[in-house]
Amino acid sequence: MRLVLGLLGWFVLVLMMAACGGDSSRSQARSDRRLIYGLTLQPSGIDPHINSSSELGIPLRQVYDTLVYHDPATAAIVPGLAVEWVVSDDGLTYTFKLRQGVTFHDGTPFNAQAVAANLDRIVDPATASQKAVFLLGPYTGYEIVDEYTIQLKLAEPYSPLLDSLSQVYLGIASPAALAEYSTSRYQFHQVGTGPFRFVEYVPGDRIVLQRSPDYQWGPAFYQTGNIEMIEFRFFTDAPTRAAAIESGAVQIMGELLPTDARALTANSAIQLLPVTIPGQPLQFLMNTRRFPTDNRIVRQALLFGANRNTIIDTVFQRFSPVAWGPLSANTLFYSREMIGLYAQDTGQAQALLSSAGFQDSNNNGYLDVGGVELEVTIIVPPWGLIPEVAQLLQDQWRAIGVRAVLEPVPTRSALLERVKEGQYNLVAFYSFGLDPVFLNQYFLGDSPDNWTGYSNPDLDNILREAARAGDPNTRRSLYAQAQRIIMDEALILPIRDYVNLNAASAALKGLTFDSYGWFPLLNAVTATDS
Repeated sequence: MRLVLGLLGWFVLVLMMAACGGDSSRSQARSDRRLIYGLTLQPSGIDPHINSSSELGIPLRQVYDTLVYHDPATAAIVPGLAVEWVVSDDGLTYTFKLRQGVTFHDGTPFNAQAVAANLDRIVDPATASQKAVFLLGPYTGYEIVDEYTIQLKLAEPYSPLLDSLSQVYLGIASPAALAEYSTSRYQFHQVGTGPFRFVEYVPGDRIVLQRSPDYQWGPAFYQTGNIEMIEFRFFTDAPTRAAAIESGAVQIMGELLPTDARALTANSAIQLLPVTIPGQPLQFLMNTRRFPTDNRIVRQALLFGANRNTIIDTVFQRFSPVAWGPLSANTLFYSREMIGLYAQDTGQAQALLSSAGFQDSNNNGYLDVGGVELEVTIIVPPWGLIPEVAQLLQDQWRAIGVRAVLEPVPTRSALLERVKEGQYNLVAFYSFGLDPVFLNQYFLGDSPDNWTGYSNPDLDNILREAARAGDPNTRRSLYAQAQRIIMDEALILPIRDYVNLNAASAALKGLTFDSYGWFPLLNAVTATDS
């Protein structure tokens, strides 16, 4: 009898060990489905309705759904939390039929009242929205028609509205969570309807997401991979990023230095994923209110004197294409008429400056007029390899007799303060977006962000009408006119279309990005064994 019990005990022990081994195996499998993603900026906040950084959208695109989406392959607007929509003939009312059967991660049902609660929060002055409220354009309010139908009202037609509603900054949050947490605390307790649940945010350290097992209402281009957990960590020091992806400390990393990206092309364990970002190129806006860039001929000479191909070769390792106008080439309504404008021509630059009366009267290598030297001051922020670009421009313009004085600024707020003072000739800046309505912010004569100081009623009318027009062909024609005026007046020096150099482990499959370029669709990613 003791023998039988002994054998039985041994058999039970074997079963227990097998069970433990099975749990360990399953635990390892779960561990393999944990993704570490390297972020390159520590935002001051990550509430999509309040904050404005592109970086916040990388994790939060996984947490929130939007009413509509841009299909990444075609850029067409497709259903999201809204299954259909109708725009009134006068363009002032957008009626959305909402998807039924959707719940937020906290169990709250999604309906028209939830959309209304989000809109109320975004437009509330107490929220102090930095971007979301501006994306709504001339929005004046809403009307709830029934539980799953809501109408958005506008003061005037605004064609970019659907594009705005597809952006993560207008992601739909749980009204219960919004009611429970203050605007300062909600960023730590975010609740959406997206493919991943928000787990925690530790500023400066990590953001953690977990797959939502109930998610089944994503847009048609959403695919389902096998990643269960995503941990975002911060790598603000650019030289550390390549080392992190090579060592396996992260499985995905964005904004690599071009030289590091070039080196990684030889590493078969790493896949390089360059993504062109729509919006404005890296550009230098020229101040038309200050000598000598108040002279159109001088501005044109600076354009002809810039060798952008050398900059692309030297600084960006040919990963970025040369920019020719105020829109990147993959932005809606980009005009191909821009290609080749102001191609580098030292002789043309020198002839223009000579025609404007500039000469080297004291033989010091720099031109002057009336004893005043031809000198331009450039505000140079530290991001995007702008300092390296500015140094090359300084050398290139010396060859045409222009002295360039570089004035570094450490932060965006410092840049804005210097611009406000007005003592500059050029300032490096860019913004991102798919719809070129963002041009209004920088080129309308009465815009507070019109850093060029240029005012033209014709350009103002074109930009305003382009935002109101409903017909895409009309908008295309108007934006072609706007781009032509901006470049005819030499208001900017475009350098390169912005390309985000991403790298990922070769063991990851299915990594794609949305139409805005910055935001990965991590729901589709699959981790393989090799």
